[in-house]
Amino acid sequence: QVQLVESGGTLVQPGGSLRLSCAANISIVDFNHMAWFRRQSPGQQRILVALITSSGNTRDSVKGRFTISRDIAENTVSLQMTSLKPEDTAVYYCYALLGAREYWGQGTQVTVSS
Repeated sequence: QVQLVESGGTLVQPGGSLRLSCAANISIVDFNHMAWFRRQSPGQQRILVALITSSGNTRDSVKGRFTISRDIAENTVSLQMTSLKPEDTAVYYCYALLGAREYWGQGTQVTVSS
């Protein structure tokens, strides 16, 4: 059973930085791709924040502020967030696609507030 475990969510002040990590229990190069999503309020759909393919190509929807990366040796994918704004407050989820199966982490809360 594939497991994804996020960490790093916390309360941070506006303008601050934060790094989220997602640890997988299998080799991350086996995944078609991995991504970070966020849900900003209950009832909302999870929205794609950044994605990294098996070949290491990246795509992000928060230009210039969020960067996705991976550590193949550690089987982790990280999301580096800078210049955080209150509207970045959300539960952030790690996602992975393996063949036709989707996997999600349990989520980690990021709160941006003074």
